[in-house]
Amino acid sequence: MELRKYLLPGLISVTLLSGCSLFSGEEDVVKMAPLPTVENQFNPQEAWSTSVGDGIGDFYSNLHPAWQDGTVYAADRFGVVKALDASNGEEKWKVDLSEKTGFFSKNHSALLSGGITAAGSLLYIGSERGVIYALNSADGSINWQTNVAGEALSRPVVSDGLVLVHTSNGMLQGLDQNSGAVKWSVNLDMPALSLRGESAPAVAFGGAIVGGDNGRVSAVILNQGQLIWQQRISQPSGATEIDRLSDVDTTPVIVNGVVYALAYNGNLTALDLRSGQILWKREIGGVKDLIVDAGRIYLIDQDDRVIALNADGGVAIWRQSDLLHRNLTSPVLFNGYLVVGDSEGYLHWLNTTDGRFVAQQKVDSSGFQSEPVVASDKLVIQSKDGEVYAITR
Repeated sequence: MELRKYLLPGLISVTLLSGCSLFSGEEDVVKMAPLPTVENQFNPQEAWSTSVGDGIGDFYSNLHPAWQDGTVYAADRFGVVKALDASNGEEKWKVDLSEKTGFFSKNHSALLSGGITAAGSLLYIGSERGVIYALNSADGSINWQTNVAGEALSRPVVSDGLVLVHTSNGMLQGLDQNSGAVKWSVNLDMPALSLRGESAPAVAFGGAIVGGDNGRVSAVILNQGQLIWQQRISQPSGATEIDRLSDVDTTPVIVNGVVYALAYNGNLTALDLRSGQILWKREIGGVKDLIVDAGRIYLIDQDDRVIALNADGGVAIWRQSDLLHRNLTSPVLFNGYLVVGDSEGYLHWLNTTDGRFVAQQKVDSSGFQSEPVVASDKLVIQSKDGEVYAITR
């Protein structure tokens, strides 16, 4: 069995039966923290909900909704893509990207996995089949589709006339935004074993900053596809294969000339944008995207602690440890609160000042994997079974 790319971030947070550890042969039991008791300071309300296909099921996927100009765009793994009115959830259009194949014209799943990204008049979605689709946001028709170097597990990023795609085999590719033609490719190198997931690039000043499965953060010039610096922020170490995983699967964040990046089994690291020089680092690992806002960093570590740190030096401000191993989504800031979803379908609202819970809401029984999306005055989140919810304060 090929293990590279078949280790999920959630694998570390499941319960392994006694004597059945995949790598060490030792008993390794990880228990999900019980649901914390929260006295709601307010009661979040469901504005609307609607189904978009069959969701992602039990598969690992970064597929999540996007919002633009009063419309929510959502998709399922099979290939259904819908545009929804953000005010009431009503369907504006629907397309199916699955292919009709075989003697009986049986639908062939599109295996959508990376996106949705809304930019201008187009939507961009990647697939495990190594295809990037550009859809017209007005009606869902295909503007172009292009085969890329590998599975497109992270969301496409649009900048400087390019669509940037980080594929599962370690290639960062720049596609022409208008035609989908591959303009350049950069090989970021791959270890023998890694988590299933890739860093989406961050862009600034004509460059892209992206994390790699080899524990490095790389900077690439957009108009040339030229690598200008690399910096290792995680060094493989430990007794087991899992201990030595060092992926940088999170999207770097660029603020005021500083790059903030997070590695699994590695470090939270601040780098100089121009040179890649390490400014400071803290021994914190994770695979969920982080937030940098108003001088603070908010992140989820690999054990599902929610942590706030000072962006200038990485000093911890608070830690919330009551959600351990609940397989949290990436966090989002909404109405002044930090919000995360979990694998049991709860949304947890935290005070950004001290990390205390201010509200808790059971939304969906199938649970959440992808992060919530802020859509003006609503918070939109898609469950694993494909239901899309709009939540108001």
